Amino acid sequence: MKLALAALLACAVTLGACHAAQPDDKAFGERVRAYLLAHPEVIQEAVDRLQAKATADEEAAQRQAKADLPRFRQAIERDPRDFAANPAGKITVTEFYDYRCPHCINAAPKVVALIRANPDIRFVFKEMPIFGPTSEHAARAALAVKKSGGDYVGAYEALMAARPLDIETIDRIARAKGAAAADLKTVPAVDLQLGQTSDLFNKLNLGGTPAFIVGDEIVYGEDMEALATAIAKTRAGG
Repeated sequence: MKLALAALLACAVTLGACHAAQPDDKAFGERVRAYLLAHPEVIQEAVDRLQAKATADEEAAQRQAKADLPRFRQAIERDPRDFAANPAGKITVTEFYDYRCPHCINAAPKVVALIRANPDIRFVFKEMPIFGPTSEHAARAALAVKKSGGDYVGAYEALMAARPLDIETIDRIARAKGAAAADLKTVPAVDLQLGQTSDLFNKLNLGGTPAFIVGDEIVYGEDMEALATAIAKTRAGG
């Protein structure tokens, strides 16, 4: 539907450009309408071309992101400001996520199970709030739990499961998991961290959450089967 609307908009823009040169507005409009009614396949052709271009652009962006992984490896895997579960694990998995993202919420129990069942997986949590102020507050609260040495994975799990996720609930969960009340306020250093994570997310053209990175592989969305395959491939390769 979005592509169809975009195609129609493109047609409208093109026709508008032609329309500017027409002295008779009504006659021109009638001719355009008659042509489209007689040749509706033109609209489908525009939609098909737009779809093909969008697919090609997305594939090119994903290839570029994969090529850029070595350049950003340190920021992806070894930023000391991020929490890492199983810190001695030999395989590193990084997740970019938002606590209000439905797909992140669906993936969260599987992420926690993965961490608990695989001590050789070092799991890096990248707070990536994209759904507004409430998501940003949740990210700050989780980082406050990390600062205090509290139960970060427990906070992640609880924040993902909370309904509704509002400021009061976020603060209650964070305090229960060990965050100091003073750290739940806006802190410039935390805002800097979130901003730099956002920059990294955009440089890698990840597009949405969740996004997982394992070695030289990027897994888009809550595709846990693809994530398991990427982990197995990395484990097999040593």
